[in-house]
Amino acid sequence: MTEVAITPVAFVRAIVAAYQRYGKNPSHALRCARVTPEFLLDSTNRVTVSQMETLFGIAIQELDDEALGWFSRKLPWGTYGMLCRASLSSPTLEVALKRWCRHHRLLTDDITLKFGVTKAAASIAIEVNRDLGDMEEFCFATLFRYILGYACWAINSRIPLLDACFPFDTPKHIEVYRALFPGPLHFCAPVAKISFDPQYAALSIRRDDRALNKMLQQALPLTMFPYRRDRLLVQRVRELLRMQPDSPHTGESLAMELHVSSRTLHRQLQEEGTSLQALKNEIRRDRAVDLLNRTSRPIKQIAPAVGFLNEKSFSRAFKQWTGVTPESVREKGRHFVS
Repeated sequence: MTEVAITPVAFVRAIVAAYQRYGKNPSHALRCARVTPEFLLDSTNRVTVSQMETLFGIAIQELDDEALGWFSRKLPWGTYGMLCRASLSSPTLEVALKRWCRHHRLLTDDITLKFGVTKAAASIAIEVNRDLGDMEEFCFATLFRYILGYACWAINSRIPLLDACFPFDTPKHIEVYRALFPGPLHFCAPVAKISFDPQYAALSIRRDDRALNKMLQQALPLTMFPYRRDRLLVQRVRELLRMQPDSPHTGESLAMELHVSSRTLHRQLQEEGTSLQALKNEIRRDRAVDLLNRTSRPIKQIAPAVGFLNEKSFSRAFKQWTGVTPESVREKGRHFVS
């Protein structure tokens, strides 16, 4: 399958600028990535993910700087792997990210990474202490993907973003941001920041040193590709269904709210051993049981309240779900336990 080229030539130019800063020739790296000098002249050009992965991988080794010239001092090759290792023993992702950000301060004071968590969101912000110049955009985008990629790997789950904010004008190559940071995007923001549901911060770390050694051998794809599996997807779908019980939810509408494609939504639900219809039935069942036990509403009124056209179809479905009839639940006054 042919790769789609979406990574802007501006990011390639940033790597070339890093070579120039260190007085080195980028020809070998560009040649391996199949990027010609003429290609760099047109700001509308794009490279594929594999081209960028090749160029990036060679550059951080040839320059021995994983920050690629962003900061006033080098971060030698292996630095970010060291940060990953230092936070791997954390009990939860929240603790791991706090350690990651704290340890980053030991490497450079050009920026400060700040992790925070509230009931509404967990977030990672970049506070700039020195003007990064033309390197700012590439630094912010890459650093956020470094951290997000590691976080997803550590808990073995995709982490959907509530938003991604950048303190510069909307770039012409916004499509790369949509690919790297699926979800709401905000530019001209007061600070660079990414936010996600705090439930992910509470998840336990799922990796060990052996897994880390293996990951570090092919770490760059984590910065290029959003993680596929979402450990909380089923829970998040349930929450949306419960919060809006009267809404005619479809795979398309839910996928839009979760910032994934409809195909991805159905595939991941299947991988978790369920389906959208099964989750809808579960929510309708729970609501029906609650109404039967906690109210005196007639069954013919409960039926439309949980999405059925009539009492007969509701009773038939309820018995399939629970093995008993709505009338027996009401009459015996018992709570159904699934």
